[in-house]
Amino acid sequence: MKLALSKRAQSRLNSGLMLLLLVTLAILLAWLSIRYPVQFDWTRDGRHTLSRASQEILVRMQDKIEITSYARENPQLRDVIRHFIGRYQQDKTDIVLHFVNPDAVPDEVRNLGLSVNGELVIRYKGRTEHIQSDSEEALTNALQRLSRKEDRWLAFVTDHGERDPLGKANHDLGDWVRHLNNRGFRTQPINISETHVIPDNTAILVIAGPRISLLPGEVTIITEYLGTGGNLLWLVDPGELYGLEPLADLLHIRFHQGTVIDFSGQLIGIKDPVIALVTGRLYALHPVTEGFTYTTLFPTAVAIDAGKTEGWQTKTILSTGDHTWIETGVLTGEVSFDKGTDIAGPLAIGISIEREVVNDDQIKKQQRIVVMGDGDFLSNTYLGNSGNLELGMRLINWLSRDDDFIAIPARMATDTQLNMSGTSLGMIGLGFLFVLPLLLMGIGAVISWRRKNS
Repeated sequence: MKLALSKRAQSRLNSGLMLLLLVTLAILLAWLSIRYPVQFDWTRDGRHTLSRASQEILVRMQDKIEITSYARENPQLRDVIRHFIGRYQQDKTDIVLHFVNPDAVPDEVRNLGLSVNGELVIRYKGRTEHIQSDSEEALTNALQRLSRKEDRWLAFVTDHGERDPLGKANHDLGDWVRHLNNRGFRTQPINISETHVIPDNTAILVIAGPRISLLPGEVTIITEYLGTGGNLLWLVDPGELYGLEPLADLLHIRFHQGTVIDFSGQLIGIKDPVIALVTGRLYALHPVTEGFTYTTLFPTAVAIDAGKTEGWQTKTILSTGDHTWIETGVLTGEVSFDKGTDIAGPLAIGISIEREVVNDDQIKKQQRIVVMGDGDFLSNTYLGNSGNLELGMRLINWLSRDDDFIAIPARMATDTQLNMSGTSLGMIGLGFLFVLPLLLMGIGAVISWRRKNS
């Protein structure tokens, strides 16, 4: 009897120790999984794994990357962002993600020019980039731009009454330039009559609405700059071209006399008909406007007519609706469409011109030019209206982007459904409902019988 009690106590002790060891092992494995997480991507197309291009970019970036997401206190949104950035953190452990509630820092949001809940601000070596989606292509290309060692300089032509890139007046571009600087661009005003040359490090030349005619020699320097493959942003206002007619001839474009009239703004409280509104459906199929849906405002815009030029590709970026027209008369009193003299819409007010050029070292590059029939939309007065700032940033990003832009194909979820025959589904159902429970009951009965007879 005592021997039986001793064996029973020993069995219980062994069972207790085994249970203790199993619990300890489970706790240890849980701690190890948190301390050293390991993930496996078993999807057919590897959609939860970074592409090779993204991995190569991260290898080149040796320093810490800081990412700040300006997302409201929404657990679902923040979890999506954590999962998205987590894919990058698996390959680069010193990527740091912070969350900031934009409602708590309105001044910071305004200074950074943020417009989307969850917008990401990426900082690396004093450079900054913004993205507004959880697209691998968008983030990887932002990281690629940050990894470049050279500065991207924007040269603003000055001394002819242009909009001041550093000015604070309503018609100046100081606020826009500040946002450009926050995103890693460098800006410099240049007086071509003094420098006699456009600096070699110029990524984009900006001509922003001169009010005094440029000298013929200055225009020659600009056309020579374009002849060598330089990029250009030309902001044109209604009226004279102030000596830039040769530039328009070179690009085979002309500007209609008159101002674009648009009464659709009255629907949102804009009474002035010279402010043209461009909504999502009016953006052309173009890299600048891809995924862009915000309404943009263009005060006193001029319509552009672009001709075909051999070797150049000319595309419309945005246009007005068919309810607009070009008013050629005096803008006083009640303005109305005069058939026969006024030109009905739609009217192109933003175009791009590009071509492939070969430099002296026989290296090919893409030359890009944007002509906008308005400069007010980027001025201090109108920059904060709806999507004006975002459009201005998109224009500069497109103009400054090199040909090594990384195109990462979208990965479709091809294995989200399990297609099985009715017979197979029936066998699986019977297995879970009857076979598996009976098997577990049989194992339990055998174990119980062996313990009673031991």
